Amino acid sequence: MAGFRRFSVPEYHKLIEIGMLTEKDSLELLDGYLVEKMPHDPIHDGTIQLVEYAIRALLAASWCVRVQSAITLSRSEPEPDLAIVRGSVRSFLSRHPGPADFGLVIEVSNSSLDSDRDDKIPIYACDGIPTYWIVNLVDRQVEVYEQPSGVSPSPSYGNRRTFLVGDSVPVVLDGVTVGTIPVVDLLP
Repeated sequence: MAGFRRFSVPEYHKLIEIGMLTEKDSLELLDGYLVEKMPHDPIHDGTIQLVEYAIRALLAASWCVRVQSAITLSRSEPEPDLAIVRGSVRSFLSRHPGPADFGLVIEVSNSSLDSDRDDKIPIYACDGIPTYWIVNLVDRQVEVYEQPSGVSPSPSYGNRRTFLVGDSVPVVLDGVTVGTIPVVDLLP
């Protein structure tokens, strides 16, 4: 029987630092495990651009959009499709954003829908990411998760809202609605 070993975030960083892991490996650290990243198809990548364009228009200069870039959490270093973080692009030249930096994390899901729900919700809730969106291409909707439970036996979000075509999704940062985006603008 094969054994499994969990890695801490500092161990993961060390593997990168010494060259054991490179960008060619196409891995991310999820809950201590090295997990292969999903390949991208045109609809996934194009939707990321749609979402980025819509979100960026609502942001004040004190927030920036990171696209498919690493974030550092307590037991994970995922690379969400988009992360809205406090600060400027220059704020993260020497470190990845951590939990205190986040306003919103977004995953665009077609082939990764089960993983984005089952694996990522507990990871993001555990570290208190305030709002997590799944732009669900399968069901043509946007799922918004709020009120993270933090560390618990089963981290999750206390509130889930589903927005359909015809609805507008509120963009909430630090408890303030900075605008809304029609769901149709976020879908291909």
